[in-house]
Amino acid sequence: MRRWGGAVERGRVYRRRPGAYAILWREGELLLTFQAEPEPEVQLPGGGIDPGESPLRALHREVREETGWSIAGARRLGAYRRFAFMPEYDLWAEKVCQVWLARPVRRLGEPSEPGHVALWASPRVALGLLANDGEREFLRRLMT
Repeated sequence: MRRWGGAVERGRVYRRRPGAYAILWREGELLLTFQAEPEPEVQLPGGGIDPGESPLRALHREVREETGWSIAGARRLGAYRRFAFMPEYDLWAEKVCQVWLARPVRRLGEPSEPGHVALWASPRVALGLLANDGEREFLRRLMT
């Protein structure tokens, strides 16, 4: 599995943190999320898979929390790893990120996740906005 992001620090203990993230394509645009904290950045909607939760169920929950939209037609594209500090949890994590392609089908309301705002962008603009190299690579592959 390909690794993106910062180098692994020798001697540091990382906690494995599986997650599910979505490239949400609708009518030529992508639905993204802007997260204000801990660092302002644009991301693919998604996040951690809770214990006992399936990746697909986590994907639906995270997209709803971060964008306010429901999704359909989810198809797994692949996965990558990144090692990062997660200040909101005060832990160093080995993030195992599954990336899915899905269709946003209905806006249910505002994002329920504090500090998140849904935004739409063309795929080309999204490539420049996404903060994560792994997410950009999956989007780039999908565009070609």
